Amino acid sequence: MRDPTPAPVTHAYALRLWLLSVAAMIVLTLAVGGITRLTESGLSITEWRPVTGVLPPFGERAWEQEFKAYQAIPQYQELNRGMSLEAFKVIYWWEWTHRMLARATGVVFLVPFLVLLWRGKVPQHLRRRLWTIFGSGAFLGVVGWWMVASGLAGSDRINVSPYRLAFHLTLACAIYAAVVWTAQQLLARERIEVAPRLRIGAGVIAGLLLLQIYLGALVAGTRAGLAYNTWPLIDGAFIPAAARLWPLAPAWRNVFENILTVQFDHRMLAYAIWLAALCHAYDARRSPAAKGALLLAGAVTAQAALGVATLLQQAPLVLALAHQLTAIVAFTVAIVHAERTWYRARFAFAAEPTRVPA
Repeated sequence: MRDPTPAPVTHAYALRLWLLSVAAMIVLTLAVGGITRLTESGLSITEWRPVTGVLPPFGERAWEQEFKAYQAIPQYQELNRGMSLEAFKVIYWWEWTHRMLARATGVVFLVPFLVLLWRGKVPQHLRRRLWTIFGSGAFLGVVGWWMVASGLAGSDRINVSPYRLAFHLTLACAIYAAVVWTAQQLLARERIEVAPRLRIGAGVIAGLLLLQIYLGALVAGTRAGLAYNTWPLIDGAFIPAAARLWPLAPAWRNVFENILTVQFDHRMLAYAIWLAALCHAYDARRSPAAKGALLLAGAVTAQAALGVATLLQQAPLVLALAHQLTAIVAFTVAIVHAERTWYRARFAFAAEPTRVPA
């Protein structure tokens, strides 16, 4: 049920500033998470200690204990055997920083949220959504450990499960989308009227970009970007032979485990999104949503071009990280554009009473 009395407009400003800060923290966490994955650092911390894990090792003895725990997992034994303690510290610090940023993001969300609640600045109808976002973020932390656990002692993997990696990244991006969408709904601006097809098109493109992020995580998790480094052909053809795309049984496993199929799906969806964004921009050229649609088409084009460059160069660290970050930029543009076209009714915020000088 909605509050019968709208909250003051200044409350909307405070809420929006807080949510944008949370969104910025999520982007930073995603960036460091990308570096952690690309440097094979994610398995360097072999225990999940939500409280005591905040503190890094102190002293050589503590570092040696952490290193000994890492030496017991398959990644060290098969990929990094002979690694020095100093080299271990480098990957440890990346994973530790990623975990600390994730925890800090939770604090940046929860502490101001509780203060805003206590001061009565959060309308009743917005509270459930914000608690849901916080709960999803807490669940994301559990999913993160579930992902890491797939590559620790007792498994036969030298990296984390692609299934779990893709789920972890996609959930993080979905939470980010919810935060940005809510922040945009708190922005005071004129409503724009667009044709239903433009509204639906904007929403579909945003959804497809989230799906593309999922497929991109599968590419990363299976190391599919290190194979078939030609374009526009893949495995010698624009569309490879069915026998090469679907050799595993049952057939659905190819979508997640066959590196040719994983990369092919990622390419085909990229083409579809690019064409959809161009058509959407053309269709919206005379509407109030024209600028947003054009910006979205530009962001998608830049992301696609960077993806091709990353593939051709066999995914070097800098290009691979840039490709991930521009994906977040394109996704952000899509969220903002879709929210503006889908706008129906905003949260209730009323103008504060005018003060009359004494």
